[in-house]
Amino acid sequence: MPKITDIQTIRTRKNGTWVFVKVLTDQPGLYGIGSASDHYHARTVITAVETIAPKLIGREAGHIEDNWQTVYTSAYWRNGSILNTALAGIDMALWDIKGKEAGMPVYQLLGGPTRAAVMAYAHASGEDLTELEDDVRRYIEEGYQVIRCQLGQYGGGGFIPAAEARMPKNLHGQATAFDDEAYLETLPKMFAYLRDKIGFGPKLTHDVHEHLKPHNAVTLAKLLEPYRLFFLEDLLSPEQVGWYRLVRQQCTTPQAMGELFINPHEWTPLITERLIDFVRVRVSKGGGITQCRKIAALCEWFGVQTAWQEGGDNDPVNQMAAVHLDLSSTSFGVQEENHFAPEEYDIFPGHAILEGGYLYANHSPGLGIDVDEAKAYAILNPELATQSFYMAEDRRSDGSIVRP
Repeated sequence: MPKITDIQTIRTRKNGTWVFVKVLTDQPGLYGIGSASDHYHARTVITAVETIAPKLIGREAGHIEDNWQTVYTSAYWRNGSILNTALAGIDMALWDIKGKEAGMPVYQLLGGPTRAAVMAYAHASGEDLTELEDDVRRYIEEGYQVIRCQLGQYGGGGFIPAAEARMPKNLHGQATAFDDEAYLETLPKMFAYLRDKIGFGPKLTHDVHEHLKPHNAVTLAKLLEPYRLFFLEDLLSPEQVGWYRLVRQQCTTPQAMGELFINPHEWTPLITERLIDFVRVRVSKGGGITQCRKIAALCEWFGVQTAWQEGGDNDPVNQMAAVHLDLSSTSFGVQEENHFAPEEYDIFPGHAILEGGYLYANHSPGLGIDVDEAKAYAILNPELATQSFYMAEDRRSDGSIVRP
């Protein structure tokens, strides 16, 4: 059985926000690749991987569960986003090694495929209803069955120009204000328009991105019930998930939650109490394949489905890890799609293929994806990689933060 000899990191993308883990073994040419990307803390994750590496060097690469548990408890404190991301990168790489050693794809190691391909949902948006309708129709023509609908940016439909928001006189530098009531007024009209124009055939979703106060979140879920959404995403922030009990009591609008979750105590009660319909944990933030296959198994017992989170800041390796979980799990619901630039795809031979609203894996051993290190380093802009990145800072009319 191969033993771990080294754990390296590869930083890439033009802005340096992608980080990958490469686990080397004592068998010539046998290594594994995993995703440890964090758009906002790339350098911190690299340090975390470098800190963890000495603990695992010399251990059996195939003892994946034991290695996972070793890292999970190695710093005493656990369930943090940085540790989870570093752990996930190593974990994916170990599954990649296991599959290569066995000569089969990871989804075969997880029990074999339960479907032919992975249904993905698209991201439609527009600055007004006509633009949004056109974008939705474009994705329908491409073959997508599930389409997310947004009016511009997150919170779109709820922003009021500064001149109309009646802000305090000592507030500076804020061009717009997010207003819960404006959002509650706009979103039902948006879906009424779309259903009138395109009917109830396409499955539609929407991402609230945790912008609403909890009581208004419950109201929105009720107001959208007539439009039969496929799901309403991130209605509440992780700090306010207790309100999902009220949502469930008030309406049947399906709920998807979890892209900010890092702790099992966040998703476990929502699944076991059947308070959500889709769990949206990002595979790398949940701790990798080892942890997320357990989440998928828990979902199966309670009738909840998976919709592993991707998003524009994610990468092709994490996407491939999600696809292997999707193919092998009976609790799969839908997968968020990603679009990468051609020069980015070129770095990752064996990446998933997105076509006609479906993601396709290949049949190569392991995760079936690799990183061309020369191309990865060539695309990196060292100057951009020194910059810090932060989440969008939306505020209400009094200047207080909207928690995303």
